[in-house]
Amino acid sequence: MKRGVEAFERYLRNEKQLSSHTARAYLSDIAQLLSFLSTVFPKGVGVDKIDTLTLRGYLGYLHQQGLSKASVMRKLATLRAFFRFLHREGRIQSNPARALRAPRQIKKVPRVLSEEDAAGLVEAPKPLAAHPLQGLRDRAMLELLYATGLRASELVGLDSERLLMQERLVRVIGKGRKERIVPFGEPAARALEAYLAVRPGPLNPRSPVFVNLRGGRLTSRSLQRIVEKYMPLLMTDAGASPHTLRHSFATHLLARGADLRAIQELLGHASLSTTQKYTHVATAQLKALYDKAHPRARRNSATEPKENE
Repeated sequence: MKRGVEAFERYLRNEKQLSSHTARAYLSDIAQLLSFLSTVFPKGVGVDKIDTLTLRGYLGYLHQQGLSKASVMRKLATLRAFFRFLHREGRIQSNPARALRAPRQIKKVPRVLSEEDAAGLVEAPKPLAAHPLQGLRDRAMLELLYATGLRASELVGLDSERLLMQERLVRVIGKGRKERIVPFGEPAARALEAYLAVRPGPLNPRSPVFVNLRGGRLTSRSLQRIVEKYMPLLMTDAGASPHTLRHSFATHLLARGADLRAIQELLGHASLSTTQKYTHVATAQLKALYDKAHPRARRNSATEPKENE
């Protein structure tokens, strides 16, 4: 089993070329499976002895632990990938995860900010006299997130050579090491120019664009904390994360008439069905606008005819 996990790790990093964060998530899920198997088989079990019934027992155990359906589905995806790899490599004769069924999941509509709240969030950072770098950096990051719809990992992983200031383009290495090119507008360009003018340290092609106060590359968790820091300044109780700005970017483009295929390319989605979730958000916004603006959108109970009239 240990050799199978080690081979799977090499496959994720070398062949699939997943990010270190994604690879760690896969391996963490496998570690949880191994922990479960150690309680069921105290004397150990070979990977070729694990059957569908055992894996179903593991999924049932996850449900008993109170995990959400989304978390169970993610761990199920890991099981399928792991045992599919072992079967392909000839380490097991049959794939026990093939017969597993995913729990039915209610699709959640992504949380988005209004255009006003999105503008308020990206404009919230102010350069302080004591720490001008921090305010200028935060403003540049938030402007670029909202202008391009980048994922948090893509933003903090952005190197200088991939930021084309003259063309106002960013070359993004997304999931599966796929590259896409995304434009950004004048506000983001101005914020980036102001930040890069005071950015500490040398800026060579492989340097991170966004750095912490010590000059090191920011992490996705640091970016999350930065977004959370400015949320209380808005006149809204809606929570936000870097991914909320990504959702807002796509939804606002769609609401203003952008083609869904174009949005798919900008976001780096492999499947159009992933992008189509934003149509639900846009439709909800249109309904709310209609209910608010149309004179006959809502019937007035005071003027409705009574049933006995």
